[in-house]
Amino acid sequence: MNDTLGNALSLINSYELLNKGEVLIKPCSVLIKSALTILRDKGYISEFNEIDDGRGNYLKVKLAGRINKCGVIKPRYSVKKDEYEKFEKRYLPSKDFGVLLVSTQNGIMTHFSAMEKSLGGRLLAYVY
Repeated sequence: MNDTLGNALSLINSYELLNKGEVLIKPCSVLIKSALTILRDKGYISEFNEIDDGRGNYLKVKLAGRINKCGVIKPRYSVKKDEYEKFEKRYLPSKDFGVLLVSTQNGIMTHFSAMEKSLGGRLLAYVY
């Protein structure tokens, strides 16, 4: 598996389309947990728990039914603090609808938080 975040978001997207209540994501990583924390804070998912199985752990994610589409951005474009609007137009259906996840020097955050703090970074994913 080359892209664990891409696999996790693909599973979430598929289970949302099937109207399932929860999804199991394996393997578990810090990147996936921080992305899911942002999704939980924004209300896209209800909650997630890490379950220890002795072989790398897995995440149990309870879906809220609010995700229309989510995915990773490949290649991971480098974005400056004043270029977020260009990528917002490319990956999100309309202005202020959905979020872009950005990896910055202060950690993973939404593009709104990065614009407030005047930070650039690398684009990771989109959710709306």
